[in-house]
Amino acid sequence: MGAVAEVRRAIRWGLRHGMVRRALEKREREGDITARLMFDADVIADPFPHYAAVRAAGRVVDNGIVLNTAHHDLATAILRSPDFGVVGGPSGQAPAALRLAVAAGGRGPLGPVEPPSMLATDPPDHTRYRKLVTRAFSAKAVAALRSRTEEIATELLDGMAAKGSSADLIEDYASLLPATVIAEMLGAPLEMRRQFLHWGEGAALSLDAGLTWAQFRRSERDIKALQEWMEGHFAHVRRHPGDNILSALVHAHDDGERLTEDELTSIAMLLLAAGFETTVNLIGNGVGLLTAHPDQLALLRAEPQHWPRAVDEILRVDSPVQRTGRVAHRDTEVAGERFRKDRVIVVMLGAANRDPAVFTDPDRFDVTRANAGDHLSFSSGAHFCLGAALARMEGEVGLRALFDRFPDLTLAGTPRRRPTRVLRGYATMPVRLSPATVGA
Repeated sequence: MGAVAEVRRAIRWGLRHGMVRRALEKREREGDITARLMFDADVIADPFPHYAAVRAAGRVVDNGIVLNTAHHDLATAILRSPDFGVVGGPSGQAPAALRLAVAAGGRGPLGPVEPPSMLATDPPDHTRYRKLVTRAFSAKAVAALRSRTEEIATELLDGMAAKGSSADLIEDYASLLPATVIAEMLGAPLEMRRQFLHWGEGAALSLDAGLTWAQFRRSERDIKALQEWMEGHFAHVRRHPGDNILSALVHAHDDGERLTEDELTSIAMLLLAAGFETTVNLIGNGVGLLTAHPDQLALLRAEPQHWPRAVDEILRVDSPVQRTGRVAHRDTEVAGERFRKDRVIVVMLGAANRDPAVFTDPDRFDVTRANAGDHLSFSSGAHFCLGAALARMEGEVGLRALFDRFPDLTLAGTPRRRPTRVLRGYATMPVRLSPATVGA
């Protein structure tokens, strides 16, 4: 990278992250709980008691930088309200300070929080993008993928068993299962799976606010590498079109009306990375919860019909996505609370999922909980997760196959959490496999 480009990157970091980080660190030193949730390692490791403190502080908590809510009803209302939109990009509906930061720092690579990403655009563009890919993630399409997902799970579990009595659950299974499924859906080369996962880790960092300089550089570097690979892969797709989402998107672009080059690239990158990033965390978090609650695992073995509900309970108790942001497009009132135009509010999804007003004994992990599916882990409203049905299916298939094959699987050491705050999951999870089935 040239000197001028590096300076521009430094300006982007300073305006988008450095200033925010400095302000929040000051608030953290003053004891602000919402700031501690951003930077205090112990609080990040176990945020749930602190979410309760935010909830007790009020329905809307102002830390002087952004608003925050940990209440399920208010979070739901904001996510569904047309008066709120996603935070990001140079659009006229983004806060003025954010538009200035984007303009002054110049454009970086096409990351998940940069327009025209679906995570950073609102209707009507967001609606147009979703229509192009919704069919591939429909309930019917996901049901058709179930048997192939079971085959992939079996192949990966065979590989784990062949390696011996121990494994890294994340590296050897939880990451490769969804990465294989989404690569096949998109027509991407399977031999690139681990590279995709590496680039995805960098892209995941970009979802957090207040990144360090090193984190920001790593994030932009990995996003740029993925972007360059994807742009080159489009040429292969044009030469070898197939019955997959990427071919359909390339065709929509080549029609000349429905997608620009940036839109094509951004959507393709997001589908690939989002196709495995959150499901890796769902499977890893599920293993962590089920090994810590053997009574619940025993119940699932005795009554396997509860597996779908168990997946929703995992999503509720330890959501792969802990927070999201919205900005008020106009002065408005939702769920009895007033918001002024351009105010940014952090919706604490992981906190809303443990709101005692909705979930009885909310900190208890119960795979038979009747309303477990009322969680907000897939967001709500216009930005409800496109791949929710796919993630649920992969989580159920992946976890059930794992514990059917290795019923006595246990942790073989202390798992290590990922450094991200928006996404919550494990980076490593050493496990000991069932001796009777190793090498079988």
